[in-house]
Amino acid sequence: MSKIAFITGASSGIGYATAKLCAKNNIDVIICGRRSEKLSQLEKEISDLVKVYKLIFDVSQKQDVFNAIIYLPEEWRKIDYLINNAGNAHGLDLVQDADLEDWEKMIDINVKGLMYVTKAILPLMLENKAGHIINISSIAGKEVYPKGNAYCASKHAVDAFNDGLRIDLSGTGIRVSMINPGMVNTEFSAVRFKGDKEKADKVYEGFAPLSAEDVAELIYFILTRPKHVNISDTTILPTAQVSATITHKDDLIT
Repeated sequence: MSKIAFITGASSGIGYATAKLCAKNNIDVIICGRRSEKLSQLEKEISDLVKVYKLIFDVSQKQDVFNAIIYLPEEWRKIDYLINNAGNAHGLDLVQDADLEDWEKMIDINVKGLMYVTKAILPLMLENKAGHIINISSIAGKEVYPKGNAYCASKHAVDAFNDGLRIDLSGTGIRVSMINPGMVNTEFSAVRFKGDKEKADKVYEGFAPLSAEDVAELIYFILTRPKHVNISDTTILPTAQVSATITHKDDLIT
């Protein structure tokens, strides 16, 4: 019987790459996101390989999250893997200059959204007495950097929730892991800089950043460890990056 992975933020970046890698390895996928056309494109790419179920919702909308999961068809309710990937960054400002709406978006999606999805899916995993939850956080959950105030706070919250979740699920058969990526070349910077492509592109100039596929491969590695092994917390960086704020430019390793 095929395994089932539930992937949030699957319409682009790490989530998209993870869904494709799961499909290549015969894992059926529930792909979730806000952009229907992107999810349809993903579904078209992988539906010849595995079964695909598409859910359109915003993780920050509590009732939409719970409704989507409560009404999953019976054949999709044995969820083996939850990849909490949906997240965003809005703005890069000093606290005194920050837009409160940016703060709210980051807290609502990065923290509350991740918690809503986890809470909604846990009863299914507890009933099965098995499962694996991977929370995608950030190096910003380990270090605070200038103008990263609210984003770093949101990812530090994910770090704390991940540890609390793992402790609370002790003895249930459900594993809990967290991945903290450094600089990954996805739509992340374009969203942070609100569509300013030139500014976003400069973030990745002069070095080889991680790709979404790099992180997807780590997700798959963690999911496929023997049942007695849980990789609880790991950070993945491009070789050129040594901390949240220090990156060696002109390091074009490919």
